[in-house]
Amino acid sequence: MADRVHPRDSPFHTETTPLSLSRPSPPDSEKPVPPPGTYVIQIPKDQVYRVPPPENASRYQSYTHRKPRRSSCHCCCCWFLGLLAAIVFLSAAAAGIFYLVVRPEAPNYSVESIAFKGFNLTTTSSPPSAISPEIHVTVRAQNPNKKIGIYYERESSVKLFYSDIKLCDGVLPAFYQPSKNVTEFRTALTGSGIELTSAVQKGLVDAQKQGKVPLDLDLRAPVRIKVGSIKTWTITVKVACHLTVNKLTADASIVSRDCDYGVDPW
Repeated sequence: MADRVHPRDSPFHTETTPLSLSRPSPPDSEKPVPPPGTYVIQIPKDQVYRVPPPENASRYQSYTHRKPRRSSCHCCCCWFLGLLAAIVFLSAAAAGIFYLVVRPEAPNYSVESIAFKGFNLTTTSSPPSAISPEIHVTVRAQNPNKKIGIYYERESSVKLFYSDIKLCDGVLPAFYQPSKNVTEFRTALTGSGIELTSAVQKGLVDAQKQGKVPLDLDLRAPVRIKVGSIKTWTITVKVACHLTVNKLTADASIVSRDCDYGVDPW
């Protein structure tokens, strides 16, 4: 009988150790080796491209496209503000030079005389009859400027009121007033079929008895200013006069007057 041969322990039957990649130990002067399982890849800098990951690509594109617009808008705003500041500065300088050279002064206006026709007022008529008054007003305009002339143009208006009731209206004549000049012009104001209430008619009668009838005259005149050979655009002169007359007849006298002057440049 053959002898049974028992297997011998394999020389390779040893305790299994995990297989790992290892690199030879670098000299002490080099950097320490990364732990097992870590790979270090070195790529030249000229081959590195900064490309955003796919999930951020759209956000990156919107940012890069939006940035130039913001910069352009900012430049436009700066340019506009600079232009506006230059215009304001030049306008202020021109106005200052004009004032120093011309020395403009405001013209003066006043009502010199007034005469009434057609005011046949009684306290017995009931209801009060309508009136058609005619009023002649003399206005005095003074231009105190040495280097400024004034063109009074058409489409002016003059209105006379009593207690907010318009009694009559008319227009001023068109004329040119030179510098250092005083001009008096007479204009006729008319009204037709003016119906007064009993209270208003009684108030006028009582005011005449007292010798103090309050009236308001409103004057609007389009004018153009002339400086040398230059004419300005049309501006509107506004005159508001508060008058008190002793009676509503042809020989009426002005008891008191107070005129305010203003200008509408546009």
